[in-house]
Amino acid sequence: MPELARLRAEQPVSPLVIPNGPTTWLVTGYRDVRAVLGDTENFSNDLASLFGGQSEDSDPGGLGFADPPKHTRLRRLIAPQFTAKRLRELEPRIGAVVDGCLDDMAALGEGGEPVDLVAAFAQPVPALVICELLGVPADERGDFQRISNNRFDISDAAPSSGLDAVKESVEYLGELVARQRARPGNGLLGRMISEHGDELTDRELAGLADGMLTGGYDTTASMLALGTMLLIEDPALRTAALDPDRIAPLVEDLLRYISVVQVAFPRFARRETSIGGQRIGVGDMVICSLSGANRDEHLGTGMEQVDPGRAPTSHLAFGHGIHHCVGAQLARREMVLAFPALLRRFPTLRLATPAAQLSYRPFSIVYGVGSLPVIW
Repeated sequence: MPELARLRAEQPVSPLVIPNGPTTWLVTGYRDVRAVLGDTENFSNDLASLFGGQSEDSDPGGLGFADPPKHTRLRRLIAPQFTAKRLRELEPRIGAVVDGCLDDMAALGEGGEPVDLVAAFAQPVPALVICELLGVPADERGDFQRISNNRFDISDAAPSSGLDAVKESVEYLGELVARQRARPGNGLLGRMISEHGDELTDRELAGLADGMLTGGYDTTASMLALGTMLLIEDPALRTAALDPDRIAPLVEDLLRYISVVQVAFPRFARRETSIGGQRIGVGDMVICSLSGANRDEHLGTGMEQVDPGRAPTSHLAFGHGIHHCVGAQLARREMVLAFPALLRRFPTLRLATPAAQLSYRPFSIVYGVGSLPVIW
């Protein structure tokens, strides 16, 4: 990321031109990014307010685009679903999902032909974990995976196709919420309805479910694919991934280094303020580069490489402040379980296409590779 490194060194708060958009600033330095993400007094996430008020139609739902006090209320209700106890309860199911996907992947590669690790492993693992989390019925999980894939596949789609995919996703989640409202299950939605049903509308519940899909599917899928590529290309990283004492810190540095969510949700200045000495006007949009901040030497030396022995850093791969990803610990557990299981199952796993020839998604919100052909 030489251009981000240059900006971070020379102009860490720089103007960004968005045609027909508001005055916009790109923030690339770690200290400044962390300060913006943690400042709810001067910066807002509320797109509904920006684009015409608080009508239901203009509210995208979920936590990502909500300010306090709405955000505070919703976060208070959903956070208990991600406690260490809840994750321990879910962990055997995560392991079963990983093993099932590895079985399917092994069957695909029986003839020795290359297998696309993205389609066979990286995507189905988080999709099925989210199914377990939300309480999606077993007979609907195939459709849920298809909806999840369509929801984020914007690389070659016309704008109308992308909107149709989002509409299908929201409609399905709304129907799922309605069914859970009538007969609560043991998943996250069923528990929230049982515990807080009178405090949440169906739209709010569907928005939270969509937030789980937005924050937990494509991000984890991209991390599994890109992380695997790094692990199988570097023998030292592969060895660390197979060591139970080293896999957790390795995952942490992979999260920092890859930063699949490369920019945070936009912030809008509530009042005139400043970032790193740069004046920011009322209504200006601020884009925080998480990938730029996560390679800032403020975090330590050698930030342009993955170091499995690196001491924990306060990286921003999951954001910061009140919008720090509520499912961060779940994502970490998925990777800590999935990477070693994959490498143990296929000890000779290697790329079937040179890394330099891989195609990366040019228009996705989440950084990722289109496909990852592997053989073993």
